Amino acid sequence: MNYTITEINNLIVSINSDDILISDTQSALDLMMTVNYEKSCSRIIIDKNNICEEFFILSSGIAGEILQKFINYHIKMAVIGDFSKYTSKPLHDFIYECNRGRDFFFVNNLEQAIEKLL
Repeated sequence: MNYTITEINNLIVSINSDDILISDTQSALDLMMTVNYEKSCSRIIIDKNNICEEFFILSSGIAGEILQKFINYHIKMAVIGDFSKYTSKPLHDFIYECNRGRDFFFVNNLEQAIEKLL
């Protein structure tokens, strides 16, 4: 797993990688704990391309499992990307509800991600 971590305002870390970093619940937990251990940070920004495509197929259950882990461990996360290519109404509803919450967000750019996590 190759990635770089950039700190923002000493509160948020942005993870940059060309690899898929989250492919299942365990890889999400590993990423959370690595960031928490290395940077003592509980707010993460990641690009949509670093998450497996199965995450965006809600019937796979991966998104729900991962979201629950983030909430259980009090880690906030923003996913940056273009989600317009997805036509699934349940996914659009999921994204809408997440963005209304306080823990997990789907945004278009870094500025929106920082705003949501601060």
